[in-house]
Amino acid sequence: MRTCLAVVLAAGEGKRMKSRRPKVLHPIGGLPMLFHVLNAVDEAADRMVVVAAPSSEAEIAGALAKAYPDAQVCVQQEQRGTAHAALMARAAFAGADDVIVVFGDTPFVTSQSIARMRGELAQGASVVVGGMRPGDPAGYGRLIMEGDQLVAIREERDASDAERAIEFCNGGLMAFDGATALDLLDAIGDGNDQNEFYLTDAVAIAHARGLKVNAVEIAADEVLGINDRAQLADAERLFQASRRAAFMADGVTLVAPETVFFAHDTVLARDVVVEPNVIFGPGVRVADDVTIRAFSYLEGASVEVGTTIGPYARLRPGAVVGEGAHIGNFVEIKQAEIGAGAKVNHLTYIGDASIGAKTNIGAGTITCNYDGAAKHRTEIGEAAFIGSNSSLVAPVTIGDGAYVASGSVITEDVPVEALAFGRARQVNKPGRAAGRGKKS
Repeated sequence: MRTCLAVVLAAGEGKRMKSRRPKVLHPIGGLPMLFHVLNAVDEAADRMVVVAAPSSEAEIAGALAKAYPDAQVCVQQEQRGTAHAALMARAAFAGADDVIVVFGDTPFVTSQSIARMRGELAQGASVVVGGMRPGDPAGYGRLIMEGDQLVAIREERDASDAERAIEFCNGGLMAFDGATALDLLDAIGDGNDQNEFYLTDAVAIAHARGLKVNAVEIAADEVLGINDRAQLADAERLFQASRRAAFMADGVTLVAPETVFFAHDTVLARDVVVEPNVIFGPGVRVADDVTIRAFSYLEGASVEVGTTIGPYARLRPGAVVGEGAHIGNFVEIKQAEIGAGAKVNHLTYIGDASIGAKTNIGAGTITCNYDGAAKHRTEIGEAAFIGSNSSLVAPVTIGDGAYVASGSVITEDVPVEALAFGRARQVNKPGRAAGRGKKS
């Protein structure tokens, strides 16, 4: 089996982003665009090297340490072109049968396209280029073909009128046979008006040496590069359109698809209904037959079968909503488990808590989980009733079947099936309201 090295070029400074964040760490669908690329190449590659600029090395390395701890980071000290960047990974080339070079700002590249290019290498090609046919080829390098062989990539500024008429363009994705890759890259010179070493020059060098050079056509969107905020927004649009179509094809109802936004890892099961203006942050899993009503926001949450969420609900990380539960309008759940059939329907905050099955949480209830220094838990049993406008001061436990009277401040545990009052006794003062509001 052929071994594969993936070299991901992420050394672009991204000045057009006007951001302190490295360009390749800007998110699409809640995931850095670099990670979209790495997810695709990881299926093919035995090793991955990310080439970063000095200004972004630390931040990129920090991000990779969590998600891709085995990925190596190399630094391109001077920005001297794409071939120069690829050669920063020189030491990693040893032992690789295939070398794939991709750009860290092309988040839609797929493992299938990489596999097709590697297939050409396995059939004897020394260089394989990913080509595309964009709607407007202006600005792209043109692929100069002779029969089924690629002989050169001509940058538009250097192209003749006839060459500019070519619609088959360079997509940036390249693959090299490991046996000849370093020789080809080392042979690239900087004799151009930018005084840079261009990866694309490897095509003409390989052709001149009689090596086989192929082009594989891939979709233009797959190699869409991102250089500024407008292109980032366009990439997000394409990502969301793809996710919406995929979910609807899998049996999810989106009432107003264009108003619903997903993260890269959102999971929705069959017969989920999503009403307008719902946002899914990272880490959400929704089971069958769930309805998510309008203007809700979910992140890091798990929602079980047959529940109803919203409208205007917020599920924060650690929220687990059990089967058949109801989470209503203006309710926020954080680091809390809501039992099967429980109801939290109105104007409520439940944080660092466990709510038992079939318990009812009245409007305006708050779990007071933070004392200014540490978080504490509230434990509520099954079939309990928490009256409206109650404050539950954690740490506190309320037993199965207990009843907390409306307006209570609960600071002590409530036993099973007990009735708890935690409010001041009402006092009426006859006549004291007479004349209220009259001018003196």
